[in-house]
Amino acid sequence: MRKNMYQNVVANHFREHSSIYLFVIVLFLMGVIFGAVVVNSLSFTQKEDLFYYLSQFFGQVSNEKVAEANDLFKMSFFHNTKFIGLIWILGISIIGLPIILILLFMKGMVVGFTVGFLVNQMGWDGFLLSFVSVLPQNLIIIPIFIVSSTLAVSFSLKMISRQFMKKVGQPMMPLFGRYMIAFAFAVIFLCAAAGIEAFISPVLMKSVVNSIQS
Repeated sequence: MRKNMYQNVVANHFREHSSIYLFVIVLFLMGVIFGAVVVNSLSFTQKEDLFYYLSQFFGQVSNEKVAEANDLFKMSFFHNTKFIGLIWILGISIIGLPIILILLFMKGMVVGFTVGFLVNQMGWDGFLLSFVSVLPQNLIIIPIFIVSSTLAVSFSLKMISRQFMKKVGQPMMPLFGRYMIAFAFAVIFLCAAAGIEAFISPVLMKSVVNSIQS
């Protein structure tokens, strides 16, 4: 009974915000494509410099000279939590709506540039490296960012309609309470993503880098 209730709540949420989800997902994908395109606009010297630093990093991974797993976990968790926290604050600030969309686009651009650069410079090996280094944690992070951005955009639009269009809708306090709970759950999921990035991705990266170098 309770399971069906939760399923109905989730289904109603996605149905109610389907247009915002569609817009947010398309915007993120545009960022990914733009990031991949930017790789081709780099000069030969810029690509060489970036690939040199990348090779240095891969050497450190192979020799296990990267940061400790606990340090990686903290860095990943706090970085993503700060990003989500910023989106949360922008969602209740009314004027933060365009900045939320810009941040989401930039997140997509970073992912697209990273994968695009690895594939551009290393071909199939680069694709394999991006698969083990970028994909695992982002299977959690990207959906969380998309859901969080959608919630922030939705909350901001409701505040704008109440403040400037004088529309009377649901009371804001219950909405704000659900908004806070949703972001608390987002932080929990980001903790899991940080664990993957710190304890699983480096192991996968090491095995791929060693296979490339051998």
